[in-house]
Amino acid sequence: MTYSFLHTSDLHLGRPFGGFPEDIRGRLREARHTVISRLARAARDTGARDVLLAGDTFDAETPSPETLRHALRAMAVEGDLRWFLMPGNHDSLAATELWRRILADAPANLTVLDRPGALELATGVWLLPAPPTQRRPGRDLTEAMSTSTPEGAIRIGLGHGAIMDFTDGEGSPGIIPPDRARLSGLDYLGLGDWHGRMQIGPATWYSGTPEADGFKHATAPGALVVSLEASGAPARVEVTQTGQFHWLRPELDLLPGEDIAGHLAGLLPGENQRRDSLLRIEASGRLTLAERAGLEAALAAIAPDFGWFEADLSRLGTDVQPDDLDLIDRGGALRRAAESLLGEAGDPALAQADRQLAEMALSRLYALVQEVEA
Repeated sequence: MTYSFLHTSDLHLGRPFGGFPEDIRGRLREARHTVISRLARAARDTGARDVLLAGDTFDAETPSPETLRHALRAMAVEGDLRWFLMPGNHDSLAATELWRRILADAPANLTVLDRPGALELATGVWLLPAPPTQRRPGRDLTEAMSTSTPEGAIRIGLGHGAIMDFTDGEGSPGIIPPDRARLSGLDYLGLGDWHGRMQIGPATWYSGTPEADGFKHATAPGALVVSLEASGAPARVEVTQTGQFHWLRPELDLLPGEDIAGHLAGLLPGENQRRDSLLRIEASGRLTLAERAGLEAALAAIAPDFGWFEADLSRLGTDVQPDDLDLIDRGGALRRAAESLLGEAGDPALAQADRQLAEMALSRLYALVQEVEA
């Protein structure tokens, strides 16, 4: 008999997304809540009936009563599934009030993994959780996964934290060793904490978050469908995508005379995806003053298409000739301002950041004059 389950982690329900405007902030918070139903659908679609949450289900030790209640009710609605909820570092067991509230209000299909030990999931299938006792436990809690189980049992470990760093030759204490699956005789070790999906060894995986929350990780948000046929048999792991929002950070490398519009169009998602995309374009290379102004105008024109949009032009240089200043003004205050900025942009005595700022200001002055004269 094959046992299949869904491995996920790091939902971070209640994350405030304080650095974003209110409109997209509210949508991002709601997407984190609705990912519970998307995980349920992914489990059903792949034949799994158990969902293993490897920590950081909540973003903080004190989620609002509404965040907690809505999460538990969302799991209760998916009554044909079983949910197994383990603490992480953001919602560790040190948050005693949080876990008291969870235990008091948990639906019948939710099992709280608040202590190490062996829990039988199905006939011959045992779960060995290592719940974090506090944000930084200071020791390797996954040692508890070496607990004995019946002979021939399938053994599944569930942990939360960073894999041991061996760069100093000794290894950092209190962090999960990369060969924990072998050390504890596990057929699969499911981890949380790292928000990007990552395979550590043949039987060890970070699932990553099912709903992305930043630009750091290139892997698409999703969960892992894990199938185990027998003790000692290789785990079969498949990715199922669950994310609503796309966090994209394309790089735009430009040179004068190139097809800027074509380069830009090739980096953008389809129009039907843009409302659910957060886009941060990072431009580099060099452009003429007119080309840079055209690029800035093009970026401003597409920005409202996206859920959130930002363009970083700090690494984009600008080639400016004295004759270009005639397009700003042939005399007067604007001309003097343009000449001053051009001088600062080429002044080796200034810091690189100050020269870049002068280039950006000159480009913006040029663009504003062109808008007025258009």
